[in-house]
Amino acid sequence: MSLKKQYLKTKDLCKVTFSLNSKEVEGADKINVVGEFNNWDESEFSLKKNKSGNFKTSLNLEKGKKYQFKYLIDGKKWINDTKADMYVVNEFAEENSVVVTE
Repeated sequence: MSLKKQYLKTKDLCKVTFSLNSKEVEGADKINVVGEFNNWDESEFSLKKNKSGNFKTSLNLEKGKKYQFKYLIDGKKWINDTKADMYVVNEFAEENSVVVTE
């Protein structure tokens, strides 16, 4: 897993790339990144699977914010990003990953 951040000079945005390698999500067919940036919509942002089986997508997020998120594997299993900037407890007494765009 990894989170890569690229701050855009011309806009108040941070391009965040969410990546998972094939070993971390072995056998997965579909992965979505779901969080505060899309009102927890489980279908809006899918990660694309490349030839090596790794998954990746990029989102432009507003600078200066903290966004809670999780990955949804095959519409069934929720996982956190092991490289998240931090973690917070959610209303289900579980942790959410957080990406900070400061």
